[in-house]
Amino acid sequence: MTEFNYTITDEVGIHARPAGLLVKEVKQYDASIKIECGGKSADAGKLMAIMGLGVKKGDTVKVTVDGDDELLIADKLEKFFKENL
Repeated sequence: MTEFNYTITDEVGIHARPAGLLVKEVKQYDASIKIECGGKSADAGKLMAIMGLGVKKGDTVKVTVDGDDELLIADKLEKFFKENL
């Protein structure tokens, strides 16, 4: 299991558009990917679950990757977060 933390910089947090982009990104990988914030956890491949976390600008999320090539996947996801969230 590999994890990283990221502080959201998008002005409106993780709303529909970036959540949709995240789901699309996550679907490319054969791994279990979870996102946690504020004591709640969600499957990063499920749009409504991500939006249900209510992540706002300035919130820090923990992303957990479990599976084959988890280090590579975590690196790619961290880059994705920096570019989109």
